[in-house]
Amino acid sequence: MLIFLYLLYVVLPLMESPEMRPAGTYAVESDSPVMYLALEEQTEIGAVFYQSGVVKFLSTADGSLVKEIRLPLPPHASVVSFSAARPNSGVVALGLTNGQALVVRHRYNVSFPNDQRLITPEIEYPLGPDPVDVSPDGAAVLKLAIQEEESFTLVGWSGEGLLSVVQAEKQESLFEDDASFDFQRASGYTDLENIKALLIDPVQRNLYVLSRNGSLAWFNISDLSNSRLVQQVRVTAPDVHVVDAELLSSGVSIMVATDDGVVSQWFSVRDEQGSRYLREIRRFEDVQGLQSMVPEFSRKGFLVARSDGSVSVFHATAHKQLMREVVADSGIRQLAIAPRSNAMWVMDAKGMLHFWRIDNEHPEVSWKSLWSKVWYEGYDQPEYVWQSSAAGNDFEPKFSLTPLTFGTLKAAFYAMLFAIPLSILGAIFTAYFMAPRMRQVVKPTIEIMEALPTVILGFLAGLWLAPLVETHLPGIFALLLILPFMIFISAYLWSLLPSVVRRWIPDGWEGALLIPVVIGTGALALSLSPILELWLFGGDMPGWLETELGIGFDQRNSLVVGMAMGFAVIPTIFSIAEDAIFSVPKHLTNGSLALGATPWQTLVRVVLLTASPGIFSGIMMGVGRAVGETMIVLMATGNTPVMDMSIFQGMRTLSANIAVEMPESEVNSTHYRVLFLAALVLFVFTFMFNTGAELVRQRLRRKYSSL
Repeated sequence: MLIFLYLLYVVLPLMESPEMRPAGTYAVESDSPVMYLALEEQTEIGAVFYQSGVVKFLSTADGSLVKEIRLPLPPHASVVSFSAARPNSGVVALGLTNGQALVVRHRYNVSFPNDQRLITPEIEYPLGPDPVDVSPDGAAVLKLAIQEEESFTLVGWSGEGLLSVVQAEKQESLFEDDASFDFQRASGYTDLENIKALLIDPVQRNLYVLSRNGSLAWFNISDLSNSRLVQQVRVTAPDVHVVDAELLSSGVSIMVATDDGVVSQWFSVRDEQGSRYLREIRRFEDVQGLQSMVPEFSRKGFLVARSDGSVSVFHATAHKQLMREVVADSGIRQLAIAPRSNAMWVMDAKGMLHFWRIDNEHPEVSWKSLWSKVWYEGYDQPEYVWQSSAAGNDFEPKFSLTPLTFGTLKAAFYAMLFAIPLSILGAIFTAYFMAPRMRQVVKPTIEIMEALPTVILGFLAGLWLAPLVETHLPGIFALLLILPFMIFISAYLWSLLPSVVRRWIPDGWEGALLIPVVIGTGALALSLSPILELWLFGGDMPGWLETELGIGFDQRNSLVVGMAMGFAVIPTIFSIAEDAIFSVPKHLTNGSLALGATPWQTLVRVVLLTASPGIFSGIMMGVGRAVGETMIVLMATGNTPVMDMSIFQGMRTLSANIAVEMPESEVNSTHYRVLFLAALVLFVFTFMFNTGAELVRQRLRRKYSSL
């Protein structure tokens, strides 16, 4: 119970509802409209960009002015458009009436004079203090988009269908201050009118142009000299207009908000011919009064500002609205989210700034994301996927426990398929037919197998058994078919021998005669394996399975796990089942034999029924061990969380996943708590399984206790 309570204590924060709380409200005096808000990582200072070209850095606590900078706008030019690159880059661009764009970066230097944190805001000009020519004819840049990674890409729309693209590639230099850029330009016309948004993905390969009436054009701009239209699709219903559009953190998904209260997610998938095309993946409905959207910096969440002064927080992967709070008594003009998604800054229609704290640590977790198929970015269809980490910061966590649970049950199934027949039949023979002196040797020998460390079994299975199975696959299957037949043939031939010869072997010692039969049959099957493989499978059975039957083959697969884990489980089941059969009162068997029943009839109709509660308990103990086994499945499988029942494919179990990933998980992170949730699922599953097994055992005990 204490273990259960501790696991539940760690897991419960995943189920807590996120919340917002106000942390400050203050007025901002200015005659110029605000075009953009931004927060630095510590949420102590925020940047306010005005249309007049002034940037004010304010304290988020009380709105006091920290620093004010006037951007060097050209004479007789004013700002008509604004765009921000990936939020963590701090790069923004201002589109001007003279066809130019000024690119700036806001950054925050952190120092610790006198052991006190001091944040100093600065404005940099990564392309130089002079604006960049965007529009070829000098027309005003009415819509603007910018993206920055190692290079810069700007796209401007000047009205009348003219699109202009500028790419600035940084030239190598020994001196950072002497860095220069090589500019490439291209322009062309599009039939889209009244463009609402221009979006560039972070790798600056794809440009998305979205009109107010819902037409979305996808251009490939990786090579400006050969730019092309990839697809043009309508993303709204007729008479429905686009309100806002943004890219999620990775730049793969396009979130489109429309005036009918719908936010739809689009990204590219492959068709049957392998070509990529945009399609709607999911939608969020009943988002009435939507005014604007802001994506989170590194997660798949986004904030929506509404006309009633409320802000809603959504998460795309979890496919749900996490929370909604009214933050202002009027409409919202601008909205900003902190880099850690733990605060937001809101400007309402009255010019008041509202600073709110956000507690939203685990937005990725929902019942759907844990147990149902989810359509992840980059996938061509919804799937069950466990992938908790990747190299990029914009990675979409995939926390589906379904493939891990499936792998746990699959490993246990193949292990029990191997272990139950051998252990139960061995227990029957040992307890009922074997001579007492032979039983005194066999039973302790099998039971001492349980003392073998499972890490040794896993080591041998991964490094010796798995390659052996791969190179002798036909022989392994031949052994499974030939061995029972050879045992029956040997028994039949033994029965044909004269009674004088058979009396040489005392009663109960006949089983020892099978030892050379089993060893000889195994050696014969493995020696014939190359011949069978060459004759039936062209010398490569794993390759034949994949080419002819479409069945993939992994060296460390379920067959290896079944044999190795079955070897570990056999002693548990055998010991309990053998004790149960041996403990059947002798007066029951003697009475059955005295009434004329044969030993086999006595075994089937008396002994096994009386011992059935103990046999069942042994099987359940074996299943419990197989479900919780860690080291064998960790070392003897490919350890990939795939959902494939094939005996030639591997798996990843809940216990192995915990062992692999717990050392790498950040304490109290979503990954950390989901691993504890996996442990809780395993704990509850084992508890319920054992409880049900105990109920069945007690019922069998009551039913057959009167025999």
